[in-house]
Amino acid sequence: MFEKPLGMRDTLPFFYNQKSKARKSLTETILSFGYSFMDTPIMEYHDTVGKVSATLDQQLFKLLDQQGHTLVLRPDMTAPIARVAASQLKNTEFPLRLAYDGPVFRAQQTEGGKPAQFEQVGTELIGDHSSYGDAEVIALLVESLKQTGLEDFVITVGHIGYVKAFFSDLLGDDEDTTETLLNYLYRKNYVGYKEAVKALSVTAEKKNVLLQLLSLKGGGEIFESSRSLARNQLCMQAVNELKQLYRLLEQYKVAEYIHFDLNLISHMDYYTGILFEGYAPHLGAMLCNGGRYDTLLPSFQLNASATGFAIHLERLVEALDVKEDQDPRIGIIVDDDSYSEGVAKASKYRREGLSVLLQHVDQIPDVHAFQKDLARTVDLTKGGGERNE
Repeated sequence: MFEKPLGMRDTLPFFYNQKSKARKSLTETILSFGYSFMDTPIMEYHDTVGKVSATLDQQLFKLLDQQGHTLVLRPDMTAPIARVAASQLKNTEFPLRLAYDGPVFRAQQTEGGKPAQFEQVGTELIGDHSSYGDAEVIALLVESLKQTGLEDFVITVGHIGYVKAFFSDLLGDDEDTTETLLNYLYRKNYVGYKEAVKALSVTAEKKNVLLQLLSLKGGGEIFESSRSLARNQLCMQAVNELKQLYRLLEQYKVAEYIHFDLNLISHMDYYTGILFEGYAPHLGAMLCNGGRYDTLLPSFQLNASATGFAIHLERLVEALDVKEDQDPRIGIIVDDDSYSEGVAKASKYRREGLSVLLQHVDQIPDVHAFQKDLARTVDLTKGGGERNE
């Protein structure tokens, strides 16, 4: 009778409060960059948002409405906002700077610690196809994380165009092999990638080049090596975009948080250019992610490019690792004779912005335990007094 659906979690008071604080900080920072918050329905039509979402079909929560239409609980926020941008906001002047905060739902097959419902806070910059847009979004992501108090984190930046052009040049139209290698990179299984490359029926030179791809990680110094390894014009174009992005991020003074990885692959298959992921020590999972998705909006019949990011709010709270400290509330203990005085005193404190517990002494099993964790208690019962000041 106490079981919950697979992947669902209860949010207890302390964690709820920490989420609220982190959400407030993120929201204020995003607003300071000129973004406007909006919301979309939790349920969307499968034929519109469900099919264009990058979430696997087996991870969608599906249900039927009374007319027999298949609905989905929104698996991400990007696709619904793209729907709104292509319909209700299509005549608004671009670029659009939109932001969101809300729960998303992705079904889990097993209870492996992955949530089926989690909260995302993020942004979408729609109608800006330049490196300036990419830089703004990444700089805003860094600043948002910093303003929550998170200091130790890294944003890993890659370019999906480089990887795909790289494989296309070396493997031609061998889609099965390309998909296998991309899957190893996505799962960061570099041992498996090496073994798969060694087993290929290609020349030793091509195998060597494929293996060198794994070394394209680091700071700005990787641009020369990635340029020398580039096999075609599309690879060169991707490197130039990354170099331009790095110069802009230096101007935002956030380059110290940036790490480049030309092996980076996302599970979101609508990314078309720059993409990035954020990590923090001891978290064990991705903190945030984002990138450029220039083909999603055309699927809603809107010819516009876009880029954005999403922060996993629960993981951010875990990364902040705030310890539960003393309860900030004030406790007022009353009896029948002091009840009126207690109500007046509680009202006074609340008008001052304080959180107050007004509690009749008859309903307190252990007065000492009641007082122990509160920042301050006022005992208005006979013989009582202030405690924990």
